[in-house]
Amino acid sequence: MATVNVYLQFEGNCEVAFNFYKKVFGGEFSYIARYTDMPSQEDVPPVREEDKDKILHISLPISEETSIMGSDHLESWGAPVVTGNNFSLSVDVGTRQEADRIFNELSKDGKVIMQMDQTFWGAYYGSFTDKFGINWMVSAEIEEEGS
Repeated sequence: MATVNVYLQFEGNCEVAFNFYKKVFGGEFSYIARYTDMPSQEDVPPVREEDKDKILHISLPISEETSIMGSDHLESWGAPVVTGNNFSLSVDVGTRQEADRIFNELSKDGKVIMQMDQTFWGAYYGSFTDKFGINWMVSAEIEEEGS
């Protein structure tokens, strides 16, 4: 079964925003990583020194079924964050096959940002904007045997 959560993008104030959300909703961050934690990759531009302490990914569980997630968007990596395009729907599934199916069906006639692929953080992941202008992220955290 898939879960769908909201993924928010910020312009450098993600940590401040998530500390505010934590104060409102309670709980603890289930994951927090900074750009400095990211290994260098051949096809990814290097992180500027002034961006290394910014949030690469953060997750705050709101209930058993729901989390809010976010990151600081690096403008050097793409279009600037604009209110209205600063969120994505994040779909998490249990298998690569289900991730591929959802990715392929939802991204049809849309714009693929990142093809489905294994990532350094361990997820099978891809992202796109669908034909209606909605941003999506698809990932499979649990791998099947032989995948």
